[in-house]
Amino acid sequence: MIRVLGLAAASVALALAMGQPARAADDELVKAQAGAWLLAPESGAKGCRLTFDTNPVTGGGYGITGADACATPLPALAKASAWNFADDGSLTIVDASAKTLIRFQQEEGSPWESDAGEPTWLLPALGDVDHVPTVASLAGAWHIQRPDGKPVCDVTLTIDKDPDGTAKMSPAGDCPSEVGDLKLSLWATEGFGLVMLGNDGSSLSFDMKPDGNFQKSDEEEGEPLLLVRKQGG
Repeated sequence: MIRVLGLAAASVALALAMGQPARAADDELVKAQAGAWLLAPESGAKGCRLTFDTNPVTGGGYGITGADACATPLPALAKASAWNFADDGSLTIVDASAKTLIRFQQEEGSPWESDAGEPTWLLPALGDVDHVPTVASLAGAWHIQRPDGKPVCDVTLTIDKDPDGTAKMSPAGDCPSEVGDLKLSLWATEGFGLVMLGNDGSSLSFDMKPDGNFQKSDEEEGEPLLLVRKQGG
């Protein structure tokens, strides 16, 4: 599974609330989920931003603002007025009559994803980004480099797929051991996350930045790295 920026918040809150009264656990989860979120189709089409707050609303759930912005990209969500967690752990967005407009499920380590209809992500808002990256939009030549700009090596992300449908990639032959030893040959996206996969089970995960480039995920060991699109690549 691919880590995405901010995804650990609710899980951390739940862990901290273990052993406390149920209401305390609910409060921690709600606080962790509050803030600006991007709802965006998996296809890469434009999405819209909603802000979740912690104020209870009539009919159940917690308030939502910003739904007007969904009128064009995701018209079904233009009437969103509240959000809440369901008993099964899913997250629902409803209208003023408490009708469910969309429901999201989340697997550990992955972002919220809609459970019906057009696949849609629910992701912590990232700058002014209004869509999620796709394999097609990211394919091309990239630099792996240090935060100070020192080059590490180049990689090429392609749209060609292996028999299982995972996109292929190829690192340059001069990659240092920290990259070369991973034997990276495949790559995939999930929400704002990108992971490179080795043929021996190794991986290297990155999180998208507001400028469209990527930084090595905080959970990865070793020195920090950036993945920067090669000019003209």
